[in-house]
Amino acid sequence: MTRALRASDFEYTLPPDLIAQEPLPDRAASRLLVLERATGVIRHLAFPDILTLVAPDDVVVLNESRVIPARLRGRREAGQPAELLLVREAPDGTWLALGHPGGKLKPGRRVMLGSDSVVEIGEVLGGGFRRVRFVGALDAHATLAKYGQVPLPPYIRRAPLPADRERYQTVYATHDGSVAAPTAGLHFTAELLRQVEARGTAIAALDLHVGPGTFKPVETDDIESHRLHPEPYAVSEAAAAMINERRASGGKVWAVGTTVVRALETTADSRGSVRPGTGETGLFIHPPHAFRAVDRLLTNFHLPRSTLLMLVCAFAGYDLVMRAYREAVDSRYRFYSYGDAMVVV
Repeated sequence: MTRALRASDFEYTLPPDLIAQEPLPDRAASRLLVLERATGVIRHLAFPDILTLVAPDDVVVLNESRVIPARLRGRREAGQPAELLLVREAPDGTWLALGHPGGKLKPGRRVMLGSDSVVEIGEVLGGGFRRVRFVGALDAHATLAKYGQVPLPPYIRRAPLPADRERYQTVYATHDGSVAAPTAGLHFTAELLRQVEARGTAIAALDLHVGPGTFKPVETDDIESHRLHPEPYAVSEAAAAMINERRASGGKVWAVGTTVVRALETTADSRGSVRPGTGETGLFIHPPHAFRAVDRLLTNFHLPRSTLLMLVCAFAGYDLVMRAYREAVDSRYRFYSYGDAMVVV
């Protein structure tokens, strides 16, 4: 497609029953759609077949960010229900949060969570965000541990279960900070990762803490006017060195998820060399984009009009990705966070 793409170009029809509401009993039991950019060939495999695709010289890059139990349901001072989604802690101990009902959570008002935790609304920021402070007996971390719920995406139409605390989390999640899982990694088991390494393939890890913008569709048809809320990332010297070394010797860089793509593309220089460091990225990748640091992409199937779908289309080509999505629907793949996987080679 040569014309400038609009957000409406990223619509597709998805039967509601293909939106996965539960994880499979076995993480690695997902299906795997393989999309070959060079030939346009689409193949259908099982997720453990990823072992036949990665090469010994390659490096697989994971996002180790861990999902926090960020959703808090409480009561306003007059007894009406209220909900907060904590996003990120500030150095002064306050938190950036989203609140519902937004019009009622004005500065100075409070949300009670049981008898021992109180959240006070501070400054109202743009985009629905608020600054909040914990003023009860429990601080934020103790409140999350006691009252927090797994922030399942809105398309999962059920309340979170105790099992979601483990299943809406990668097996390698290490550092708290995300309010949504880097879902491409949910398919890996510890044993499957050991088998990847046993092939000689390197595994590198970074952090990109996923914010609520991952759920936000692009509402304006002009893609260029959409802005992503910045998300913090960290790439260690060891990870950058491993990635650069493998790529320099002819290996391919596998990004496990769109979050890894954004972190690597943010930190890569003009030659594609990844630089270590920490910071925030609001990088919105959409067609056209010249990728510098990523050669292969493992991802899930994403929502229509989402920035994630646009990133995949930038990587693999709009027409090819939309054809793959149509085939995935026809083949009854499971979609979204708890759904099946897709790899672009």
